[in-house]
Amino acid sequence: MDILWLGSRHGLNSFEQIAILGVLITAFISLLYAWLLRGNVLHKDKGTPKMQDIWNAIRVGADSYLNRQLKTILPLIGVLTIALFLSVYIVPPTPEASDEFGANAQIVIAIGRTIAFIMGATFSLLVGQLGMRMAIQANVRAASAARRSLNEALTIAYYAGTITGMLTDGLGLFGGTIIFIIFGQAAPDALLGFGFGGTLIALFMRVGGGIYTKAADVGADLVGKVEKDIPEDDPRNAAVVADLVGDNVGDCAGMAADIFESYEVTIVSGLILGLTLVMATGELKWIVYPLIIRAIGVISSILGTFTVPIWEKMPKRGLFGFLHADDAEEAMFRSYEVSSVNTVLWSFLLATLYAHDWRLAMLTTIGVGLAVAFNPLTSYFTSTKRSPVKEIVESTTTGPATTILSGLSVGMESSVWALVVIVISFIFALLLYSGQGAQYVLYAVAMIGIGMLSHTGNNVAMDSYGPISDNANGIGEMAWHDMDDPETRKARQIMADLDAVGNTTKAITKGVAIASAVIAAVSLFASFFIDVGRVQEATNAAAKAAGQALPFAKLLSETGIRVSETNVFIGLLLGGALPWLFASLSIKAVTRAASLIVIEVRRQFKIPGLMEGKVKPDYAQVVGISTAAAQKELIPLAVISVLTPLAIGLMLGVESLAGFCAGIILSGQTLAVFMANAGGAWDNAKKSIEDEPRNLAANTGKGSERHKASVVGDTVGDPLKDTAGPALNPMIKVVNMVSLLAAPIIVKYAGASGLTQAVVWIIALILFAFVGWAILRSKAKAPQMQEQPATD
Repeated sequence: MDILWLGSRHGLNSFEQIAILGVLITAFISLLYAWLLRGNVLHKDKGTPKMQDIWNAIRVGADSYLNRQLKTILPLIGVLTIALFLSVYIVPPTPEASDEFGANAQIVIAIGRTIAFIMGATFSLLVGQLGMRMAIQANVRAASAARRSLNEALTIAYYAGTITGMLTDGLGLFGGTIIFIIFGQAAPDALLGFGFGGTLIALFMRVGGGIYTKAADVGADLVGKVEKDIPEDDPRNAAVVADLVGDNVGDCAGMAADIFESYEVTIVSGLILGLTLVMATGELKWIVYPLIIRAIGVISSILGTFTVPIWEKMPKRGLFGFLHADDAEEAMFRSYEVSSVNTVLWSFLLATLYAHDWRLAMLTTIGVGLAVAFNPLTSYFTSTKRSPVKEIVESTTTGPATTILSGLSVGMESSVWALVVIVISFIFALLLYSGQGAQYVLYAVAMIGIGMLSHTGNNVAMDSYGPISDNANGIGEMAWHDMDDPETRKARQIMADLDAVGNTTKAITKGVAIASAVIAAVSLFASFFIDVGRVQEATNAAAKAAGQALPFAKLLSETGIRVSETNVFIGLLLGGALPWLFASLSIKAVTRAASLIVIEVRRQFKIPGLMEGKVKPDYAQVVGISTAAAQKELIPLAVISVLTPLAIGLMLGVESLAGFCAGIILSGQTLAVFMANAGGAWDNAKKSIEDEPRNLAANTGKGSERHKASVVGDTVGDPLKDTAGPALNPMIKVVNMVSLLAAPIIVKYAGASGLTQAVVWIIALILFAFVGWAILRSKAKAPQMQEQPATD
């Protein structure tokens, strides 16, 4: 049997050929499921004309932002495409590429990596943009459905999020599988381009979307809630539409692209490390198994996401009463458990009957368990039902300062336990494969990452559900004013309940995204050592054939790095510092943009008749300010992420670059979790107080001093949890991916002398100069906007 040349070209047996074809079919099933859900959502009504007017303003604002963002990033994508193509010619092709393509290996890999880069970037864009547009289509429909039932509103919001999740699954699985079919054992060379394309777009969408959404949110809250004492989504607030737009471009488009590139990167690193074991054992199971597990995960996600609306409908009593879900959060968790059980069962069958190694199934189970563990762990620190958030609520009694201090302590503690959970999973990998050597352990870590992201469909669905329910709640608050009507009160409460759950699910998926980013980065870090070792070995072989001294006495893949060596320690320190610089610049950008929005919103509040509801605010003006502020930061922060590892590697060597990557992983993970969970806890503390009965004399409910303190905490936390924290995920992976791509070039010129060394140092200094420019550019002040006299 020879399907798609898989047998004759790649040496796959009959089962493996059928399995790879099945993986490809599964990718299309995922996309088909997304299409069917799309029809289901779009079939629902869009509510009253007023609801549709508000919805249309959100849609136009989001579309204009994404169109402008695309124009901003395309030139840089073009430059990097050319650089990626030319980089292949600096070093000779790998032995696997030469075996696959002979004398044409170099040009084939150059073209393949370039096309894969474009494909990865395109898929990431599609996931982000199509997912965001679907979320916008769903928000008004969910708001309208809330007038009828909680289950219908939940179904619309969650299924719309599932569409994005299935796009992530389908396109990610298709891209990785088709590259393997074409390139076989040389696939890692091309997959590096695929992963880099997705990672770079995720960085753009995360940074830009995060700055946009939090600049609008902070500006709207400070003036509307604190100064004017009006509700969160009051239509008189000029920033309210920009705030609702921001939920989509930040949490939908940004998160979808973020998790998509983690999905890509884990399969890239898994195949690179698996290929090493294939060469050592001659068995192809090391690269076929992760592809099949990904397909099983897609089917499990389809089963799990489909069942979400069912749990709330189950009877509370009787034989199946234990299956009943009391709220949306419980329904989502139960569906995640359905997906998890299905994946674990099939992984043991596959590992036992095909791979004949039950430990592979254990690695998948550990990865699935790691993702499941982050649900209750993050929920504990961010849910309104848990003690950490309740403690923050209590601290609001004594003002904003104690509110902020309480939230900071919650975020710091949560970061420790998130790291401990990841470490425990690594210990299991060590225990399972330590007897067979370091390369097996590194592969085991990559397989944990594969298992953790096997339910990407569920994760993205839970995340996208958050902004959809938030937008739906905002549309309801702006469109429904007759609170004396029981039906209106019921609909508003339904949307408020779903919105509160959305805050928790967003926090949970942020935790999963950060953890997956760390495991993906660790897998890339492991691949870095393997790849450098292979290049060093090839360089030694060429020198030996030419009768020259061996350039490398020991291979990095065998020795690793020693922190006691000065150049490694320098790299470690610089790597640990970069996430703090990146976060600082991100928050500074939000501060500048939010200041401009505050001035504009204050100006509009002074317009005669606006507070009385007789004059409509100019929403487009604030949307324009947020859009311009977000675009300003895209290129500088991308330049810092891409050029810093290149400069350090060329100047200090590949060992120092390895230390740099290690520093970024540790510092970035702890900082990202801290910011995400502290922000989520502050947000839900504010919502807890807003749900209290309004009684200013008793200092409870909206408008109370406790509420104002909680708004200050939430305002501080917003750019942490939705801008700086999430932006670190793609930044960590961009740096590690660039390091992996650049490693062969750095090795080639290691130990150069004379003119060559001078040229290398000059290039490194030029790169550092560009990084310096990017930092100064990012810190530059925004154009000043003075508070103008109000005019009608």
